[in-house]
Amino acid sequence: MESALARSGKLYFSRSHLISTAAILAFIIMWAILSHIAPPYAIPYWSKIINSLVDIPYQDVLVTLLRLLISLMLSFVLGLACSLLLFERPNLKAFVLPLVKLMMAVPAVCWVVFAILWFRGVEMRIYFVMLVTCGPVFAIDSLDAMKSVPSDLKQMARSFRPTNLQVLRTVIIPGIVPNLLTSWKINLTLAVRVVTIAELVGAVNGIGHGLVLAQEMFSISDVFAWTIVLVVILYALQGLVSLAEHRLLRWRSVES
Repeated sequence: MESALARSGKLYFSRSHLISTAAILAFIIMWAILSHIAPPYAIPYWSKIINSLVDIPYQDVLVTLLRLLISLMLSFVLGLACSLLLFERPNLKAFVLPLVKLMMAVPAVCWVVFAILWFRGVEMRIYFVMLVTCGPVFAIDSLDAMKSVPSDLKQMARSFRPTNLQVLRTVIIPGIVPNLLTSWKINLTLAVRVVTIAELVGAVNGIGHGLVLAQEMFSISDVFAWTIVLVVILYALQGLVSLAEHRLLRWRSVES
């Protein structure tokens, strides 16, 4: 029975990957066809896009990647700390939570404008925009996950008279790991877009700066090359999160 389920899972896995690969190939072929129909400045040939990819200054890619990872880690730590502070404190949660939701309602472009007006340094602007955009998402997701931990499990743990720190370490944190991983996947998609927007204004390096230069030179091939790099970064980081999810949640497959 287990082997049959494993075979069906592998079959579904391989079939979904074949369909995804077919979709990407269809896009590549369609772009090649349109490049022979549309003007070259609108839809360039793949050869020109590949040349732009080769000529990309990859130190800018590294700078953006470092900004992305550092700001996401800081956002995760601050968001999780905020949710731990608000958990089982209804009065404090009633005061703080509307402010967190208000921050989430503000568009990233507005935060960029605020950062320009409030901070002089470019790096401070970028990290500020990333923190106020991604931090609230981590906070709300982790707080909702903590509330979804079964009360029976918490009562059973408290019957052994542990400290609050022990309850958090042995019950709450392990119980919210699946939600935290999902929150990472969501925030990765958000962060890749936001860091590029933040770099568009005033940065002298990074992918956002490269996009500004491509726009000033009216080079659609350079814009498309930078877009490909952003997509590859997103897929690579999401793959790492999926790998961590597979390792951390291995017990699910064992139980099933």
